[in-house]
Amino acid sequence: MNMDELPKLKAPKFRFPRFWQNQIFWLVVLTVFISTIFGFVFGTISGNYFYSEIRDELSKFNIQLPELKISEKEKIVEKEPIYLPQTSQEEAVIKAVKEVSPAVVSIIVTKDVPKLKLYYEDPFKEFEQFFGQPFEFEVPQYKQEGTEKKEIGGGTGFIVSEDGMILTNGHVVSDKEAEYTVLTNDGKKYPAKVLARDSIRDLALIKIENQEIPFPTIKLGDSDKLQIGQTVIAIGNALGEFRNTVSVGVISGLGRTVTAGGGGMIETLEDVIQTDAAINRGNSGGPILNLKGEVIGVNFAMAEAAENIGFAIPINKAKKDIEQVKTLGKIVYPFLGVRYVLITENIQKENNLPVDYGAWVRKGTGGETAIFPGSAAEKVGLKEGDIILEFNGEKITLENTLAKIIMKYNPGDKMDLKILREGKEKIFEVTLEERSE
Repeated sequence: MNMDELPKLKAPKFRFPRFWQNQIFWLVVLTVFISTIFGFVFGTISGNYFYSEIRDELSKFNIQLPELKISEKEKIVEKEPIYLPQTSQEEAVIKAVKEVSPAVVSIIVTKDVPKLKLYYEDPFKEFEQFFGQPFEFEVPQYKQEGTEKKEIGGGTGFIVSEDGMILTNGHVVSDKEAEYTVLTNDGKKYPAKVLARDSIRDLALIKIENQEIPFPTIKLGDSDKLQIGQTVIAIGNALGEFRNTVSVGVISGLGRTVTAGGGGMIETLEDVIQTDAAINRGNSGGPILNLKGEVIGVNFAMAEAAENIGFAIPINKAKKDIEQVKTLGKIVYPFLGVRYVLITENIQKENNLPVDYGAWVRKGTGGETAIFPGSAAEKVGLKEGDIILEFNGEKITLENTLAKIIMKYNPGDKMDLKILREGKEKIFEVTLEERSE
């Protein structure tokens, strides 16, 4: 048989099952991946090793190789665990409150009040004999049986000197017949006496009597550097019950003029601080602090018709009072001796005045004299109808009132007044006099 005629046979091809095909594929991929990783690691290590060896050998011949630099992307940095610590503001508030609280006190106001006894009386008793039978009708009556000491009010204050001098609001200690007790943060009680009252600024200074040890004091800040939006802390005896209550807010306004009433007083205060830190009844006289723990104001009022609007007297206005009490034993004011109306555009038009600013010297609404007898204004010849345009070079406006300017100075200071009289400007030199409470 011819070999060409033999049937051609094909050897069967060997095939792995599909399952093993997949396993072998991934095994190859894994082997390549591991080889790559090990190659990179060992290559880096060996490269660095041989690089350093070659560099050391070449350095013997004063030949330098360039330094190998690793890019920022190639650096492996172990990240620290993430925590959520207290913010710096929270820490500042906590620290300020802790440092200041020992110097913040509650002021308790007590007074001898009539002690009344309740009894019932029949007003028709004398008519019973005419009707033959008693009337069953009684009216409650009160009869005084001596007096008793009773708490009639309270407020807050803070210690400004180690000998126990305390700054508070004037309306907190306005009753001259009452007795005052200071309750410190550690629960001790001390009797206190009023040293001086400043009715113009609603401030007062009292002093702890019979003190045993130096008292903790509070640091006074600079209220002239305040800014709207600045964080502040208010501390006070809220509602006359909760001592050293803390509230936090911001300064929401500066240079406000408000009329407030309390302690039998109604007064208008200029250039005060407005804050949204909660100020409650009993907070009067308490400090308002910056985040350094410095006093920048004295809480004195809240707006009842609004929510979270309170007011504080700038501490720089109180510094003069404190210094005067320490040196003079009383609070004195510079006094010019005129009654006046601040001129506005409407007042100018209604009264046909030549200017729309200044202080127009006039009688009081009750007919009181425009110039106080014997005052500095009378001595230099000021008259009713004069318009004070400038005080010592400062223009008098609604924002910069005559009273506000005068309070910057002291009794005895000599000032120039620019006066408009009958259409002509004149300059008067006046020496401010003293007025005390």
